[in-house]
Amino acid sequence: MRLLLIEDDIHIARELLLRWRDGERLAQHAATLAQADEALAQAAFDIVLLDLGLPDGDGMDWLAAYRQRDPQGAVLVMTARDRVADRVKGLRLGADDYLVKPFAPEELDARIDVLVRRANLSRSRAIRFGRLDLIQEASEVLLDGKRMDLSPREFELLFILMRAAPRLVTKRALVDALSERNLELNDAAAELYVSRLRKKLDGSGTGIRTLRGVGYQLAISVPLPGTQAEGTE
Repeated sequence: MRLLLIEDDIHIARELLLRWRDGERLAQHAATLAQADEALAQAAFDIVLLDLGLPDGDGMDWLAAYRQRDPQGAVLVMTARDRVADRVKGLRLGADDYLVKPFAPEELDARIDVLVRRANLSRSRAIRFGRLDLIQEASEVLLDGKRMDLSPREFELLFILMRAAPRLVTKRALVDALSERNLELNDAAAELYVSRLRKKLDGSGTGIRTLRGVGYQLAISVPLPGTQAEGTE
């Protein structure tokens, strides 16, 4: 499970990162909203843990903007703002949970587990992108309702790209995510599977856009007959 911890208090951040270091949670720390945006542009996270009083802006405003970009990602607000009005505002702006500081780390872990259970339930439903429907529970992808023939690695690769879409996934994050799913491979192998998946997506209206030296992004692409989708390779 990948967590993005947006927290400017170095003591809280250090305690939580040390707590999760040897567990199943892989956490990345961002001390500012700018660092959080950079992290989200480079990788997909299962849960965002959001402090509200950040050095470069208010977490409430950031939350509202984040919800516009990603309606599905789980967000747990953790803040010293304990007024009912603040809690209501945070939940209405899109937070899935609201935890007031100071809190026990055990309670935070329990709330994360609840969000994970909710996410597991939602994963039984399809993820849709263009004409594609990915059903994780059945390990299948449907194009216009018809099952596509994908290998297990191609399926996992497409799942990672669809879950992150429309955000770009860096090559490093892609390799790491596949490795977390027990699919060990290097950069060259990742490029090979991207190439194979790109060919199988040909004609689907969805293409894989490559930013050389950076990463990959799913994009709706409906090229004219005999032409290649713009920005794909």
